[in-house]
Amino acid sequence: MRSEDQQLLRDARYLRPETVASLATQRRRASLVGHQRLLIIAADHTARGVLNVGSHATAMSSRYELLDRLTTALKVPGVHGVLGSPDIIDDLFILGALHEKMVFGSMNRGGLPGAVFEMDDGFTGYTAESIVAAGLDGGKMLLRINLEDPGTASTLVACAHAVTALATAGRVAMVEPFMNQRVEGRLRNVLTTEEVIRSMAIAGALGATSAFTWLKIPVVEEMEQVAEATTLPIVLLGGERSDRPDEMYGRWEKALKLPGVRGLVIGRNLLYPHDDDVESAVKTAINLL
Repeated sequence: MRSEDQQLLRDARYLRPETVASLATQRRRASLVGHQRLLIIAADHTARGVLNVGSHATAMSSRYELLDRLTTALKVPGVHGVLGSPDIIDDLFILGALHEKMVFGSMNRGGLPGAVFEMDDGFTGYTAESIVAAGLDGGKMLLRINLEDPGTASTLVACAHAVTALATAGRVAMVEPFMNQRVEGRLRNVLTTEEVIRSMAIAGALGATSAFTWLKIPVVEEMEQVAEATTLPIVLLGGERSDRPDEMYGRWEKALKLPGVRGLVIGRNLLYPHDDDVESAVKTAINLL
């Protein structure tokens, strides 16, 4: 990132913090209409204390580098928007990087990995009200369902309330559901076809209406069955960075051809690709659409 942009961020944060809200309201919003397939760049990992990319434990520790990669990705024609935590989105507002882009705010980042309260995934980020106030297009929430952990109950209720509030405001509720188990003391998402479908059934019924609900789903085996499990829009998530990018792109391409699959919401696989060429990785993803 240019030194001038770094200084702009520091000065705005310290000397003109009130301008963030005005920059948000001045943003030229993009339209959801007319896009058959979407590419959204995900950047909410750090709010949960996740800084690793593959085996590199601190790959995302430099905020300036992360923002540089994000702005590089957002400039590529065919990228429709970003999903981020409030601190990331505020930085992008200051940099003027979100005009004509869709913006989805990450809502629950309280389930810190390894914490005793991990399954009680608190809404520590955006609220439905703040999403509307900032002119964002929707909110994203993670819903891990562990039938042996009571923390799941409060997360289910919180997600249901958020879905209802977002729909009332005419904003998208992007729900990312997983069935979850504890394996050797650590929580793991269960990525079988059957359990992904089960998580979708639970997530799709949350809230007083599902009219504005999207499901953010991993690419698993038998994606044809997954696509048939809901009438809600499906967007595909990228997950951990793949060691076999060609195979990963092939799975995405196949899944994107299924009815109801509306696009990709990808983070580390595009922002921190193996060859470190962000623009090339993003263009490859765009070509799949």
